Amino acid sequence: MKKYIDFLDRFKWAIAIIIPLLVLGLSTNLKRLAFEGDYRIWFDKDSQILKQYDDFRKVFGNDTAITVAFRDENGIFNKKALQTIDTITQKMWQMHHIARVDSLTNFQYIHANPEDKDDVLVEDFIQNIDRADATYLHDRKEIAIHDRDMVGSFISKDGKTTMIIARLTPKVNDNGDKSFEIMKEMEDILAPLRKETGYKFWLNGGPPLNTSFVTIAQGDGSTFTPLVILTVLILLFALFRRVSGALLPMGVVVLTFLTVLSIQVLLGYKLNNFTANIPVFIVAIGIADAVHVYIVWLMYKREGKCTKEAVLISMQKNMLPIFLTSVTTAIGFASLGISHVVPVSTLGIATASGAVLAFLISVFWMPSVLLLLKKEIAPVKQKKKKSFLENIHYGKFIIEHDKKIILITSMLFLLLGAGLLKLKVDSNTIRYFDKEVEIRQSTNFLQKNLTGPMAYEIVVDSGKKNGIKDPAFLNTVQKFYDAYQAKFSDIRHITSLMDVIKRFNLVMNQSDTIPKEQNLIAQYLLLYSLSLPQGMEINDKMDIEERLLRVTAQVNIVDTSKDLEMIAWAQKWWENTPYKATVNGQTKMFAHMQKDVTDTLIYSMSLAIVLVCIVMFLIFRSVKLIWIFLIPNILPIALVLGVMGWLGINIDLGVAVSGAIILGVAVDDTIHFLVKYFEARKKNYSVEEGFDYVLKYAGKAILFTTIILSVAFSMFMGSKFSPNFNFGIVTATALIIAFVVDMVLLPALISISEKGDKKS
Repeated sequence: MKKYIDFLDRFKWAIAIIIPLLVLGLSTNLKRLAFEGDYRIWFDKDSQILKQYDDFRKVFGNDTAITVAFRDENGIFNKKALQTIDTITQKMWQMHHIARVDSLTNFQYIHANPEDKDDVLVEDFIQNIDRADATYLHDRKEIAIHDRDMVGSFISKDGKTTMIIARLTPKVNDNGDKSFEIMKEMEDILAPLRKETGYKFWLNGGPPLNTSFVTIAQGDGSTFTPLVILTVLILLFALFRRVSGALLPMGVVVLTFLTVLSIQVLLGYKLNNFTANIPVFIVAIGIADAVHVYIVWLMYKREGKCTKEAVLISMQKNMLPIFLTSVTTAIGFASLGISHVVPVSTLGIATASGAVLAFLISVFWMPSVLLLLKKEIAPVKQKKKKSFLENIHYGKFIIEHDKKIILITSMLFLLLGAGLLKLKVDSNTIRYFDKEVEIRQSTNFLQKNLTGPMAYEIVVDSGKKNGIKDPAFLNTVQKFYDAYQAKFSDIRHITSLMDVIKRFNLVMNQSDTIPKEQNLIAQYLLLYSLSLPQGMEINDKMDIEERLLRVTAQVNIVDTSKDLEMIAWAQKWWENTPYKATVNGQTKMFAHMQKDVTDTLIYSMSLAIVLVCIVMFLIFRSVKLIWIFLIPNILPIALVLGVMGWLGINIDLGVAVSGAIILGVAVDDTIHFLVKYFEARKKNYSVEEGFDYVLKYAGKAILFTTIILSVAFSMFMGSKFSPNFNFGIVTATALIIAFVVDMVLLPALISISEKGDKKS
């Protein structure tokens, strides 16, 4: 170690200057930093769910839409509201990337010709708005609010809320996400209408959702990173009362996250809602190494040691523990790399590399800068009155109460741990947003006033070419409609070509049923197709062979467990018929992410625990230490998850991410404790003296880093992205618990173990 410090001392100026310059040069790539919010970023390229969805789109086109809803308390059937609908409809037809627009005004209304009852007309439901009189408007209202095809699609049952639906072109995002471009065009359409009408327009669908993801990611990144840096600087200065004590540790993490982000850009990655927080993660994990190095250096400088000797002692005492903590922290983050949720996997790998890089900078650049600080530091004056740490008799207290500590901890564990049985997983994308966020408010508005904001795309296979025209098949579809809505109240509206066929039969034969002859069904579909205006064809409702029928179910926002239940029920129902059905669409895709969220929590934590245990065994060569090491590090995670269970807080991606990170970061305290304790025992200190030695040389640093880490992570509680909020509160709470457990339970376990060894 002395030779290493001599080397650093010889080249300290070069190292202190060149490394920041290299990082700044690399950071010029950050000007190409970009954000992405497209749904595809959540799935890896080999995802079976993504493949199934792409196959669905090849047959039926894009199910992604942008919808505009508004409410008129006087009812939609007045000239102002109807003109607003028509204006939006016509202008959205002219937008780029829009394949089709459906609304109340251009709804293709099937009815008998008043002048010739044998003639069936298919035409826009609302016509000549300017010339419409009160009688016409009343007539249209009565038809609409009693029409099962319009109610729940374009008009609410009370006739006061309406929605315009614009389907996106199939290849809209082939050359990059066009959500912001689409939203800009929408704003150009709606802005003047807001002023003219006073209506509040609520936007839902793919583009509003994607832009919300990106906007919040950008907001979190631009808010939390500087806020965390400023807060940590203030805390460091308050703790050390020295400018160098604030700037040097912060210098380590700034150099680290600038390097990591620059490498991410060079590798072609874009930031998303999780990776936007990489700087904050690195501030949190990188600060610990720097604080431990600085605090021991400062201690020996105050004892009168020269700068070089203080640096040497600090590195001798800290090199092993910060190496171990960096390895275990990197393992904790890297274990997230196995997640099939791509943003989580990317975050894990990037931050794991940051942990390693922070270690290298802490033991290479930071000591070099410390060697430049030649100014003497006045020693702390000896006080006659003993300090708080000296008064508590830490080691003696632990040994005398070790059994009580373990008993109380066990009881607490059992009480809070019981909440684990109540935990649920929820990966509903809409619930990722705080209730104040516009997209969340829009979906709530739609669900409350009109229909379910989510959709299941149910593809039913009739088993043969032209099979969707078979009366037996269509009657089975009708039975499914009835059974599905009877079973689940959250199924708000179901639609398919079957509704068109029944409508024709009602108009032609006054029978609201499926015709008994297949030829008649074929004639109805042909007549309907020929009557439709350009752009409103029915090829998005069936495949080219007319074998597959697309059934769309509008669904309320529910827990993903409920989504999975309703999806499984639908598919199971069709298994009991001569036909087959599969559920597709984006709602189904994200519902199936629940398994990935659960796997991320279970497998990443399990992998992290196994790898960390291996590292600990290789270092300490003691199987006995493994269980002593594991208990205080698993306990904080279990306690926090148990509390979540009792409080009814669901596990989402943020919580799943926090498990491996809590383990990786919280292990730091345990390692520093054990390294210092065994260092004392090698000096023939007693168990009690060993605990006091830990308190003197590591206790303050562990406390400081816990304060800094918990404050840094708690900043995420200000996020409007629920996974970030939940991650912040869970991680900050767990790290505080980890500090108490490591400084109280861990030594109690060691004390019991040492007593057992003496007896044997």
